[in-house]
Amino acid sequence: MNEAYSAFAAGYDRMMGDVDYDGWADYIDGFLKEAGAKTVLECACGTGSLTVRLARRGYQITGSDLSEDMLMVARQKALDGGLRMLPFVCQDMRQIALHKPVDAVVSACDGVNYLLDGGEAFFRAAHGALKPGGRLLFDISSAYKLSSILGNNTFAATGADWAYIWENQYHSRLNQLDMVLTGFLKQGRTYARFEEHHSQRAYTEAEVRASLQSCGFGDVRVYEAFTRDEPSPTAERLQFIARKE
Repeated sequence: MNEAYSAFAAGYDRMMGDVDYDGWADYIDGFLKEAGAKTVLECACGTGSLTVRLARRGYQITGSDLSEDMLMVARQKALDGGLRMLPFVCQDMRQIALHKPVDAVVSACDGVNYLLDGGEAFFRAAHGALKPGGRLLFDISSAYKLSSILGNNTFAATGADWAYIWENQYHSRLNQLDMVLTGFLKQGRTYARFEEHHSQRAYTEAEVRASLQSCGFGDVRVYEAFTRDEPSPTAERLQFIARKE
């Protein structure tokens, strides 16, 4: 986890150009408004695409990530967007340290899947960082997606100045997906090659619910991501919302 998203940071936004961050921000914004949240911590914020969008919607938000390389991109993105005071901190999501509690903790796009030893350390840290009644919002790639769609498959894509090959192996005994990402980024007349190894754990809805409840959260709701519907057996992403008791 510490080494992931280092060389990849420079090309992350180019390779993720098809992600609808505006729609994702709208989806999260709806839950935050329902909870009356004003102050937000986003964990595993990456290059800050969601952080910037939520800041523009009026939230007092701090972005945090374990990768300083990703945060460098996030800080520049905020500056380019006129958000000079938007704070980003290098911090492990399992060891949250804040000056004062917040109304909501958010993590999007698989942050919890990267916690191979279970999500409880993050859930406990988030519980400690929240005000009473505060909300924890996060999503996971489903066990179905990791095992049946990504698992033991190879994907490749190209753009005007980038390309990647994404090789995956799923280990059912460990409930873990191991990924090797080989990328190429154009630099002048040549391409720089990088390789990163990532691992994600497949969690069931029941596992996550039990962990949240053991860490002091109640009113746990789960949706098929980007909807308010109950997850189907083939849902690829699950959205969790939990309240600090």
